Amino acid sequence: MQELDARAESILAALKADSRSGATQLALNTLDQLLSYLDEVEPEGETFLRLLAELRAARPSMIAIGNALAMIEQRLSSDVQVARQAVMDIKDQLENATGTIVRHALDLLPGSPVILTHSASSAVLALFRNMAEQRQAFSVICTQSSPGFEGHSLARALNELAIPVTLITDAQMGLFVPQADLVITGCDTWLSNGHFINKSGTHLLALAAHAAGKPLWVLADSFRNSDADPGSVELEEMPAEELNAPPGDWITPRNIYFERVPHALVSKRISELGVFSCPAEPRR
Repeated sequence: MQELDARAESILAALKADSRSGATQLALNTLDQLLSYLDEVEPEGETFLRLLAELRAARPSMIAIGNALAMIEQRLSSDVQVARQAVMDIKDQLENATGTIVRHALDLLPGSPVILTHSASSAVLALFRNMAEQRQAFSVICTQSSPGFEGHSLARALNELAIPVTLITDAQMGLFVPQADLVITGCDTWLSNGHFINKSGTHLLALAAHAAGKPLWVLADSFRNSDADPGSVELEEMPAEELNAPPGDWITPRNIYFERVPHALVSKRISELGVFSCPAEPRR
């Protein structure tokens, strides 16, 4: 089997190490790296296919990455220019999907909403940016999203947009959900049984929203669809060192980054294909 060169290994390592970016942003970052790799290294076809296979397996909880790379594989030939065009086309599709999701969501939003979110979805941030550009009045409550604290980057981005944002610990979700008009999250994988996978803490947020009678919208394009057996899906676990646990022979820190959320707790899935009232078919 063809070995990966140093540049390819660095792309793979970067994908595995990034615990801050959402699935879409991570996929786009990887596609950009592949474009640079094709231009700089001009790899043999077998090497490029090996890299795609390794990248597909690197982040099992983020199916959007694997699906994007699989679409590239389907179009590959030995011609590097064909490979480059395939990467560019899939990148455009992924970016356009986010724009369409934002348009669908804007049509549904109430006036001057207070929106609570968890983690740092690029689709959710794109929605917030669009609302800010349209000078729509709204405010955001976002969790820190420990242990990676992706919520801090979201809070900084909202601050730069002059959008009022309340930053809370994950433990305060139940306290602040009643103050929100709706809850909006991203999604890393949408399973065949309708459940979805997202950053750990999303299930608790969904339960809190359900208890408070608040709608939960999930922004999830078709790149996130998975036909895998839901029971066999791997939930990624990151290094326990992130928890800064005290030493002790009887202490076992666990740092599982993702979890499944039942579709019964979801009010709407919004994708580039339309608006879905879970678990029904799209209404439009």
